[in-house]
Amino acid sequence: MIDTGKAFCTANKQFMNGIRDLAQYSCKDALVETSLTKFSDTLQEMINYHNILFDQTQRSIKAQLQTFVKEDIRKFKDAKKQFEKVSEEKENALVKNAQVQRNKQHEVEEATNILTATRKCFRHIALDYVLQINVLQSKRRAEILKSMLSFMYAHLAFFHQGYDLFSELEPYMKDLGAQLDQLAVDAAKEKRDMEQKHSTIQQKDYSSDDTKLEYNVDAANGIVMEGYLFKRASNAFKTWNRRWFSIQNNQLVYQKKFKDNPTVVVEDLRLCTVKHCEDIERRFCFEVVSPTKSCMLQADSEKLRQAWIKAVQTSIATAYREKGDESEKQEKKSSPSTGSLESGSETKEKLLKGESALQRVQCIPGNAACCDCGLADPRWASINLGITLCIECSGIHRSLGVHFSKVRSLTLDSWEPELLKLMCELGNDVINRIYEAKLEKVGVKKPQPGSQRQEKEAYIRAKYVERKFVEKQPTSVSLLESGMKVLPQSQEEKRHSGPEKSLLAGEQVRSSDSGIQQSVDDSREHLASTISVNSLYEPEGDKQESSVLCDSKQPSPGLQLYQAAFEKNLPDMAEALAHGAEVNWVNVEENKATPLIQAVRGGSLVTCEFLLQNGANVNIRDMKGRGPLHHATVLGHTGQVCLFLKRGANQHATDEDGKDPLSIAVEAANADIVTLLRLARMNEEMRESEGLYGQPGDEIYQDIFRDFSQMASNNPEKLNRFQQSDTQKS
Repeated sequence: MIDTGKAFCTANKQFMNGIRDLAQYSCKDALVETSLTKFSDTLQEMINYHNILFDQTQRSIKAQLQTFVKEDIRKFKDAKKQFEKVSEEKENALVKNAQVQRNKQHEVEEATNILTATRKCFRHIALDYVLQINVLQSKRRAEILKSMLSFMYAHLAFFHQGYDLFSELEPYMKDLGAQLDQLAVDAAKEKRDMEQKHSTIQQKDYSSDDTKLEYNVDAANGIVMEGYLFKRASNAFKTWNRRWFSIQNNQLVYQKKFKDNPTVVVEDLRLCTVKHCEDIERRFCFEVVSPTKSCMLQADSEKLRQAWIKAVQTSIATAYREKGDESEKQEKKSSPSTGSLESGSETKEKLLKGESALQRVQCIPGNAACCDCGLADPRWASINLGITLCIECSGIHRSLGVHFSKVRSLTLDSWEPELLKLMCELGNDVINRIYEAKLEKVGVKKPQPGSQRQEKEAYIRAKYVERKFVEKQPTSVSLLESGMKVLPQSQEEKRHSGPEKSLLAGEQVRSSDSGIQQSVDDSREHLASTISVNSLYEPEGDKQESSVLCDSKQPSPGLQLYQAAFEKNLPDMAEALAHGAEVNWVNVEENKATPLIQAVRGGSLVTCEFLLQNGANVNIRDMKGRGPLHHATVLGHTGQVCLFLKRGANQHATDEDGKDPLSIAVEAANADIVTLLRLARMNEEMRESEGLYGQPGDEIYQDIFRDFSQMASNNPEKLNRFQQSDTQKS
């Protein structure tokens, strides 16, 4: 502006000289000469006033602001560099203090002392930095306003003709001057306060951090709690990094830098739990565990660890409450409440309708209340036990471990059709008749919905882990173990023979879950049309005669499970497991067959699912080298083949004849099973080609298997077909 003003004055002066020249040329015309001379003198005076104005601008604005930028801002930048340096030293001290092992006391004390000294220095430098910021801000306002005030006064002197206009502005300018005086007073007071805080820092103990510990689940910005935590990396080196964590929108997230996008650690707090960690070397650690992963975190102090754990637990409870209310509203809008308990036949009809997992499972007798405490409207289930649970009891079940109870949400998780049918075959009433048979005799009181968590946890452990309330079987010995006399095969072949014997003996076989029966003649035609399938199930005379108990003695739990698996009796199977039956029990009298192989022979997909959920090994084979997948392939049970492939069955295993499931399916001309086995083999090859970090499976492969699973559960008759014409052609 000054440079342009000087150029303006030069041009004005040339214009004024031109007017003077014109006045001289108009000397004969007195009026014109007098007027032009007067105008030129006036313009000369204006040029003088302009020069004065620009000189005043140079002094009032340019010189003062240059001094402010060169001196005051430089001091501020020096204070900023010192603050950043001390901040980095404090971060290093915090990292060193966190890395000290608890068993090295001298290193712990040294690191603590360094951290304390660093924190004192940090607070001192931080206040210096804040002081410089505040002083700079105050001076900035003062310098700018003072410069402008001087500039306006220069304009007041310059515009003589506009003096009246500036007179109206003069009261404001005087008020502004008074405000500048007040700003100076305020700045002096703030400086005294900072000096007083400096002296306070020297007297205060900073051995522990003063970080704000409060959390607020109803915070307006949605952030329940936030702060720095150390996070252990999931790589092979298990390195620890300091990150800014926050709990917001029912998620646990962290940021590496302030402007970075948050990285989500836990997608949904309802699906996780938090616990202390005392079994690692670093102090103040806690772990957030979700169904898919766990995250090890470390706070700066015990106080902060407790605060974070409490904040996560409170957020979990709040998330459950909010989502529970939402789902309850949705259910009320979508369908009327099912108030009455329905019979088993009505329940199975409902399975074919488009109802939610919650509605289907709660229709089973006893499932409308928690199996362990009786709280109404349970939203969780144990899929290997076949019971429904409230949120608190489900948390206790989850702590037992998956070998005792596998917990799923009836509203949040997706449910396979075979799992839903499993839940509908059991239920709270059935399981409680087994696991609470001696409850009154023992004299233990069942917890109520309002009971303390410790009381519920003790009861649940006694019920499912220790099995204190299960009615013990009368002392009896299985003929498999004692060598007692066995009944002839002809009297018990319906109970103990596989369906392959039933086919050859002229019985009728019930298909997977459909109730459709096939005649022996049809089965014989199929077996005759297949070349080698028939050889897999030839009668073996006395070797395959099942051992049963003489008189009225009960079988051993393992034999009971074995028999019930063929009979598709899930309550008996649950009772056998409660009595201690080994889920992979081997019947040495029947080619070392397992309950899972018997379930295949029985033709029930739900029975197989129940055994697998309770830990059955899908790759245990009998004396002839045939596993469950072999048997399901021979019998043409497509749904079971699909289930075993999903559970990791070895499709390359060969029997004593050197045949794997695929070759058996090809010989039997079962197109569905051939398709499944080839897809599974292709998917396995794809995973191997992708290396260690390959994807778990192709999406198309998973979709096809999902379709087969749905059909096997809902429309098994569509899969229970033999391609006789194709077989004869081949």
